[in-house]
Amino acid sequence: MLVGPILLIGLYDFFQTKNTILRNFPVIGHFRFLLMAIGPEIHQYFVESDTDGKPIDRNHRDYVYERAKQTQETHPFGTELNVYEIGYEWMHHSVYPSKRLGKAPRVQIGGPDCRHPYSASILNISAMSFGALSSNAVTALNIAAREGGFFHDTGEGAISPYHLQGGDLVYEIGTGYFGCRSEDGGFSLEKYREQAARPEVKMIELKLSQGAKPGHGGVLPAAKNSEEIADIRGVEPHTDIISPPGHSAFHDAHGLLDLIATLREASDGKPVGFKLCVGDREEFREICVKMVETGIKPDFITVDGAEGGTGAAPIDFSNYVGMAMEEGLVCVVDLLTGYDLKKDIKVFVASKIITAFDIFRALCLGADLCNSARGMMLALGCIQALKCNTNECPTGVTTSDPDLRRGLVVEEKWVRVKNYHASVIDEFLGLLAAAGVRDLTELNRRKIYKRTSSRKIEGFDELYPEVKPGAYLKNLSASRI
Repeated sequence: MLVGPILLIGLYDFFQTKNTILRNFPVIGHFRFLLMAIGPEIHQYFVESDTDGKPIDRNHRDYVYERAKQTQETHPFGTELNVYEIGYEWMHHSVYPSKRLGKAPRVQIGGPDCRHPYSASILNISAMSFGALSSNAVTALNIAAREGGFFHDTGEGAISPYHLQGGDLVYEIGTGYFGCRSEDGGFSLEKYREQAARPEVKMIELKLSQGAKPGHGGVLPAAKNSEEIADIRGVEPHTDIISPPGHSAFHDAHGLLDLIATLREASDGKPVGFKLCVGDREEFREICVKMVETGIKPDFITVDGAEGGTGAAPIDFSNYVGMAMEEGLVCVVDLLTGYDLKKDIKVFVASKIITAFDIFRALCLGADLCNSARGMMLALGCIQALKCNTNECPTGVTTSDPDLRRGLVVEEKWVRVKNYHASVIDEFLGLLAAAGVRDLTELNRRKIYKRTSSRKIEGFDELYPEVKPGAYLKNLSASRI
């Protein structure tokens, strides 16, 4: 019974001209494609060690799962990390630990031009759009944000009904202007006013670029662009949605700041900031100079590192474009400090923030708070199947397929996200106490060490010497003479 079909397949393979392997090895050549299809699963479950999985290794995935499910949160027999490996980092601890803080510190966001400042958690949900994530995932995240007291960044895909579960929102505006998009695809101030007036919207973030694909617009594959998603975004369904690489509403630093002022005024004074992956240090310096000259300042700046995640991106952009989080964060913090702007502008950081140590490290480098995307996805049940761009996510996190989406039970998963957030914050407070820190203002670059060679360790304060407030203003004044 099988001989006939196999013979037909063999004949087709032998005479077809598109695939060399099948032409030279009829029938048995198909096993190559089978092995390729299951290769990632074999590698993840049987080949990779606890510390070498990419983008997120098994130890970090388990870290999230254990805290989300509130199972065992301890590790036996010592560290699996090579503490003598070049690049290994650790925190400074004190022989006189401080008393543990009674509650998690919060960060007040809002500069002198802000009329509605916002008090934020030090860990929040990073930008992920409805469309990139399923409706169930967005709903669960927003409920978790409501119950856990942290904010939820909408991503550039507009505010959907699933974002409106009572959690605090950061409304992100990308180059596609979804949610505030005019008929010709440009920015509509009138539609923006409607979105910004929502009581759930606490802050507005203008996305200049993202770490996973800086210089390239957001990508929503046609397979994920359902009629519902297209209606919310104001685009055609079942087509690839690729946002422009840059904004049409402005073209230089002065235009950027003018738009920020407009967005703040049109939102009745809510905090407004922008997000970027740092590319050219001098371009960011120019933005700082314009802030000094015009007096227009954002309330916050989000720094996204090149190691940031995404649902879909061209591989060259993911691998070779943009500055990594560490250098990008230092660049932004030091320039803001040097131009005496940091006192009015909070700095958020978003790039592979998973653990309490990740938060401690980022705050020592100069960030005020952290956002996490993949950490929250793992808490939802993501298994790093790497199918985010196919609409075939097996856990229902990044798919619009109703059959797969039903696997993500909102009532169960929002609790896990809340648990993960609470556990990480609790462990962060433990690290603060171990370091002898009584207030976040005591965190600085001296508290993190890095092994830079087999026989040398350096503090972050040596690798990245801190800049004194206003140090660059003298040069600015001299250039005007």
